[in-house]
Amino acid sequence: MIVFQNIRWKNFLSTGNQYTEINLDQDSTTLIVGTNGSGKSTVLDALTFSLFNKPFRKISKSQLINTVNEKDCRVEVEFCIAETQWKVVRAIKPNLFEIHRNGICMDQFASVNDQQKWLEQNVIKMNYKSFTQIVILGSSNFVPFMQLSATNRREVIEDLLDIKIFSSMNNLIKEKIRGLREDVRTLSLKKESLNDKVKMQTEFMDELEQQGKGRIEDNNNKITTLFSESDEYAKINSELENNVHDLTKEQEKVAGATGKLRKMGTIKGTLANKVATITKKTKFFEENTVCPTCKQDIEEEFRLNNIGDAQDKIKELQSGYEELEEAIKKEEEREHHFTKLSKEITSLTHGISKNNTRISGCQRQIRDLESEIQRLTSQLANRNTEHEKLASFKENLEDTYNKLSSQKEIISYHDFSYSLLKDGGVKSKIIKKYLPLINQQVNRYLQMMDFYINFTLDEEFNETVQSPIHDNFSYASFSEGEKMRIDLALLFTWREVARYKNSVNTNLLIMDEVFDSSLDGYGTEEFLKIIRFVVKDANVFVISHKTGMDDRFDSVLRYEKVKGFSRLAP
Repeated sequence: MIVFQNIRWKNFLSTGNQYTEINLDQDSTTLIVGTNGSGKSTVLDALTFSLFNKPFRKISKSQLINTVNEKDCRVEVEFCIAETQWKVVRAIKPNLFEIHRNGICMDQFASVNDQQKWLEQNVIKMNYKSFTQIVILGSSNFVPFMQLSATNRREVIEDLLDIKIFSSMNNLIKEKIRGLREDVRTLSLKKESLNDKVKMQTEFMDELEQQGKGRIEDNNNKITTLFSESDEYAKINSELENNVHDLTKEQEKVAGATGKLRKMGTIKGTLANKVATITKKTKFFEENTVCPTCKQDIEEEFRLNNIGDAQDKIKELQSGYEELEEAIKKEEEREHHFTKLSKEITSLTHGISKNNTRISGCQRQIRDLESEIQRLTSQLANRNTEHEKLASFKENLEDTYNKLSSQKEIISYHDFSYSLLKDGGVKSKIIKKYLPLINQQVNRYLQMMDFYINFTLDEEFNETVQSPIHDNFSYASFSEGEKMRIDLALLFTWREVARYKNSVNTNLLIMDEVFDSSLDGYGTEEFLKIIRFVVKDANVFVISHKTGMDDRFDSVLRYEKVKGFSRLAP
């Protein structure tokens, strides 16, 4: 059982720099009163913030710090479980989260999230949702059990019955199965690989025994053929090289024609220019007897002598020009022959290159065949080694097959365990066992509050309502006052069930403004009777702004606001 002993806080919400402290295990019933805004509900936020790092009301973490002092926000809660004393300290500005066990602060090497998870799973044995269903009932920010989703309802019940361990076990088994299936996939691949190796090795040995010598002989025959082909190509190349040699010599005889043609072309151009110049001069004297420039008569003898000299030079140049053209023609024939010989040499050289490539190919094939012959010869000489290799493959295959069979068997066992630990397995059987008690207690508390309906929850925690005056009713169909009675009945039932499961049982019960809204006068009276005479081993705190109820409680805490700060009245 968790026995909450005291809680204190400072610089939290409207509380100032002085600690506000409340003993949580002193009186059976305590009334907390005060005007609106006086801070009477702060204890709810302080309690849930210290334990779960979130306030009860919808307030952001940054808003929890007192807006005047703006630092040193701190909440401490002390409780004991059996013989172990616990203290949880949480602070903002500076941030702090400490868990003390028997006065010693525990190691804080883990992250805040991991520490919080450990606190909920190993110490409190409840998460925020379950805690609020068992310890707190509020009128404004509280989400009643019947308004939770199906998943959250189940989560609360599993916490209450202390069967979440089955979910943890299920997750562990799920991870184990995932790992085992991965091992099976790996072993299956290994088995397939070894099967292939055994098959290939067997085929290889058959080939080695039956075809090894035949392949060696075939390779030797191929090598002989390739040598013959290579020799033939070499012989052809020898003939081609002789032809190239002869053509090269012949080419040397007609070499240089291009240079001579270039020079002759220059001379030819020069002669043509001279002939043109003399012809122009001759034409001038033939056509003119008077100088066109000075207008004087040209002497006839001078004119005729110039014409005669020019005609003689033209005949002389013309003769030389014709001889030059003949020489050019001969050189052009030599150049043509040189070009023809070059093409033939190129063709022969290309043929030699192709044959050399073929010879290289033959030599490469010969080397490959000789390597294979060497390998086959070595393998034939080492048949015992290949037999040993085959035996090793078969042994490894058998071992892998046995491991695979074993892993598959283990997976089948884990699958069976997984099916048992699922929601429909052991947990459902345990829940089914407690359902009659739950339904019995809910209806017992409803009758105590003068609400005569038959309210039952099924295994999926969906309600069925039977009433003489209500047909086809559900929780949502009732008025707010009727819903409050159902919420209270469920709260008291959860606490009753928690008594059977010591790990989630607690002395603390806090109810915020349950009288102030939905409960009528009669309902309030019946409720006060329940918390005083029926709820066992509990320290009940009721927060209210109603007056006139002080004498109905063992103690009264009054909140007031002084100079903007909330405090307990002296």
